[in-house]
Amino acid sequence: MSVTLPPGVESLESYCGLHKEGGQAVKLDKDLLRKVIAIKLAAAGFEVKSTGDDLLNVASDLFRVYREQSRLLESHLCPIDQRIQDFLNSVLPPEEAVNLPSRTLGVDRYGLARELSFPDNGNEFKNSEITSHRLSNGQVLHNPLADKRTTSGVFHVADYGLPVPADKIAVPLVAYARLLKKAFEPPEDLNTLPYTANWEKPASSMVSLQLRPLVCPEIPGVSPEKRLEVRFFVPGGCVANLDFVESIFGNAGDPNLPECDAGLDTEHWTGTTGCVVLAPHLRKCLKKDLGLPHVSEATELQKAKGVCWTNEDELYNNGKPFKITMRDARGIMVTILADNYFGYCKKETKTQIGLTANVFGLAEEEHAGGALAFKAVNLGEHLSSNPRYMQILVPDKEVKNTHLYDDAIKLLGDNVTPHPEGYATDKKYNDIHILPEDFDINLQTQKVKFTNTKTGKVETIRVLPNHTYVHPSGYKVRVERHPTAPKWRLIGTLAEPCFCHKPSTVSGGGKSEISKSLEDAVIYGPIFIGDYEEDMKLVETIVNRDYSNCLLPEYKPYRSDQSRPILSTSRTLGSVIKLLTPDEIYTQEHNDFCEKIPNHIRAIIFAIKSNYNEDMGKEWKKYFTVDITNGVPGHELKFKDRHIVGSYLRVGFWKDGIWRNFKLRQDFISADKVQMEDDITASVVVPKEQLPGLPKEYEKYPSLKVSQNCEWRLFQRPDDAIHPGYDKQTEKDMSEEGLFCSNFQPIAPEEMKELTQELYFYDLFTTPMQEHMKAAAESGENNICSAKPRLVDGKPTKNPRYLQVRPDVSNPKDRYLAEFGSRLYRRMPFDQKCVFPVAGVLGGRRNNPPDELNGAKIRPLCVFNPIHYQELPELLMDYVTCVTGKSPSTTGAGSEGALSKGPFNAIGATADLNNMLISMILTDYGGFSSAAGWIGPNYRVDHDISLLIPELWCRMTPQERDPKFLIDNGYLEPVEDFEYEGRSIPGEYSFVLFCKLRVWPLSSVFD
Repeated sequence: MSVTLPPGVESLESYCGLHKEGGQAVKLDKDLLRKVIAIKLAAAGFEVKSTGDDLLNVASDLFRVYREQSRLLESHLCPIDQRIQDFLNSVLPPEEAVNLPSRTLGVDRYGLARELSFPDNGNEFKNSEITSHRLSNGQVLHNPLADKRTTSGVFHVADYGLPVPADKIAVPLVAYARLLKKAFEPPEDLNTLPYTANWEKPASSMVSLQLRPLVCPEIPGVSPEKRLEVRFFVPGGCVANLDFVESIFGNAGDPNLPECDAGLDTEHWTGTTGCVVLAPHLRKCLKKDLGLPHVSEATELQKAKGVCWTNEDELYNNGKPFKITMRDARGIMVTILADNYFGYCKKETKTQIGLTANVFGLAEEEHAGGALAFKAVNLGEHLSSNPRYMQILVPDKEVKNTHLYDDAIKLLGDNVTPHPEGYATDKKYNDIHILPEDFDINLQTQKVKFTNTKTGKVETIRVLPNHTYVHPSGYKVRVERHPTAPKWRLIGTLAEPCFCHKPSTVSGGGKSEISKSLEDAVIYGPIFIGDYEEDMKLVETIVNRDYSNCLLPEYKPYRSDQSRPILSTSRTLGSVIKLLTPDEIYTQEHNDFCEKIPNHIRAIIFAIKSNYNEDMGKEWKKYFTVDITNGVPGHELKFKDRHIVGSYLRVGFWKDGIWRNFKLRQDFISADKVQMEDDITASVVVPKEQLPGLPKEYEKYPSLKVSQNCEWRLFQRPDDAIHPGYDKQTEKDMSEEGLFCSNFQPIAPEEMKELTQELYFYDLFTTPMQEHMKAAAESGENNICSAKPRLVDGKPTKNPRYLQVRPDVSNPKDRYLAEFGSRLYRRMPFDQKCVFPVAGVLGGRRNNPPDELNGAKIRPLCVFNPIHYQELPELLMDYVTCVTGKSPSTTGAGSEGALSKGPFNAIGATADLNNMLISMILTDYGGFSSAAGWIGPNYRVDHDISLLIPELWCRMTPQERDPKFLIDNGYLEPVEDFEYEGRSIPGEYSFVLFCKLRVWPLSSVFD
């Protein structure tokens, strides 16, 4: 259950700078990297400064021999370059032939590009395209010329091969050829290697890199994973871009070596090749020099697209950034990027993955986010294991446990250490324990008891804080301290997750938020009581009420005994919440009684239940009190002289910006999550029979989608980090070793010291960022703060970025425990790969009200409800239009596609639309979407809905997630036809989730 490495890769350290078992970035060996750079430069014929040893002198003759051999083999290219050259030769006319550079500085191990990005004796570098700062703790900050990308008039395609999509600009082949030739001829100042910038004779060379991005996930026992090959060429002064892309996709090694040749890896290679050439200097090219026609000779389309010239000094694309590509049905693609904004390098790799997926077939490249969401619940201080409640599909009546300890130990094999007392401990993580099926955990005694299956004797062991105890069914129970109260609790987590897949999601639509923990958004506050005497009298009446006849007769044989008192230890908090919530299983009299219970009384009862223990007996009331202030009873409920804490969640804002907070269930705990996707996803649809061991939760789907992240690091935009202390994950990430960040303000030590002295700024940060800032103030070097984005025209940029190590890699224990529990639940041997198929399709839509940007009006786009369901024809229409509201990372509303991938698609959108349509038909998934930003023009929600969706979906059964079930049972409310400005707007096939409080499924989250 360690991280799966790409074929031919020996370790994650050399591939992308991560620990072999996952975790954060390793500390790069700076001395070793500098020696490697010196050898490479000397071998290429540059004058190199001494490395402090005799290595260069001893090997000088060897270098001369190598240089002579290279001269004789100057026309010889490595295999991937030869494939690209053959493509160019077959397409470009002889008179416009372009040759790839045969001699570049190759970065064939992770970390070389980072070291090359800075002077060997300095921490800062600047040229016409980038300003770079080496920070303490192995971190780097690179601020490109532009702080964001634009998607207007940027995407050009050579008029050759596959049809040019209507939203792209077709360019004559001769112009493409001349641009490509000039791309390989960067000016001296742009081609200077930053590492040598301070040398007497700086080295000037293009730098190259090979990638092997994922295209199609592995289906164990059916088909291996598939990857394409991609070659990058950049001017020496833009080598930081290679640090960026290799940090995301990994470094595929030296392309001259046979073990790094995709052509010899027939099992995993897709047979397709990509090439990206970074050439910001092309913005200065003249249209006339590129062979574009004079306006008098241009076609009407060329005139409309500006692919012609009137004056001889007209710049290509008006001197603005652009990319231009050439590709054909062979799946070979060569792209030129006339901009060094980092996102373009990533997006172009994504585009080439998408082309390969369509040429290769069977696979999809999706613009998606996603996470495994495991339903979790606050079990209080006591749990007696009951298999009926340890699965998402709760049987109607008590069932016999079929997951036995002895069977689990056989499945686990050598992965655990059995103990004489009759339980076992995982060998990899010694805070994970497997208990017999009859375990009983009590935090009040801090003991867990169970029957030793070998001796039949009842054993007792001590319950330890922050340890996880696993039932043979895979159900997990961990001991966790309350984040704000002096109290410990048991947290139960289901074994089988709901894979929430967020495809076709626009920028700012919640791709990242779907995998973030809701815990950071939870607000903790007091439980309020009105008049203490009156409210407690009503509470006592409800607690002492006889509930033995609350069930309808037809449900009595299948339900637990309802005569159990509310405070009985045989009742869980969850069962009390269910008892006091109206439901079809109860009599009308009982439902009427529940409806009349005031909300604050309900919250008080649940708080009392969660704190009750047997020692209180019938005198429990005296333990729950309020303070007397100035002779008047207060309104904050206390238990044993400490305030009882309730949890609340913000879901949107009122018009004046006031938060709309809602009380969460007393037993609510945010779902455990394992991130699976964030932006670039490789997917494949397979018949469910090809995924052995799947549990009954997947029975309703004829086929299933398997999705996998293509990235090792994620290019995150931490919108909320500007508020100190709010985005805890970003503050942790940005304080750790080896960070790559962009669009942040470099802060001098003196300024950082002043920031640490600002009481209402520094004091709000989490501990990791506080420690980072304090260390930075004493380091003597420039550094960054998560709440201080780069200033552009005197204002903070809306597009700060950093590379986050993929959470399932940086926190390997989470993924390990997820698979651990599922294997036990599915009874799957540990030598078999555990696959989690998609269980919910939940796209995201960015909404915005009428707005203004730099004096220009931005049209409103806010038609999506909080949770929107559309049947397949309407869903396809939605995906075809790909509308989106304004996003912080783009320059205007409506300019970015989602499923069609808008600008980031090398071919027509129909291929991806067909893939989506076929996969939805084959899998029978329902197509839902959630809103981010705004609901209509008046209600701002930010990402509150995006965070909430996985909590709902993981608490619903597969049947309950079925749109037909939701519609038939009134949980989806139809949007009726309506008139607007004299037009009839049809709405009969669109539904919005019914959001009445205390009506399922929201009652599984809120009081």
